[in-house]
Amino acid sequence: MITRKDVAKKLSEYLQHRLTLEDLVDWAERALMEEELEESEAGTLREILARLGAADVRAFALTWEDCEGFLKRLGYQVEVRVREVERV
Repeated sequence: MITRKDVAKKLSEYLQHRLTLEDLVDWAERALMEEELEESEAGTLREILARLGAADVRAFALTWEDCEGFLKRLGYQVEVRVREVERV
């Protein structure tokens, strides 16, 4: 079963560059077709997954603001941390 936590985790992994856009799109498409959605959040999850499943199409490119909005709808707040890295 796909829950809001599952979708938030995938979005977080994508934003942290631990998941490619292609992998996010594939996961969202499979989730919509093959998985059951958390009943209390089914409408929201279906909308977000459908949008993520189309994110590899230029007209539906996924932006930072999209991800932030999806996470907010799922009950999460995005925080950004910037740190200096050592130059080699």
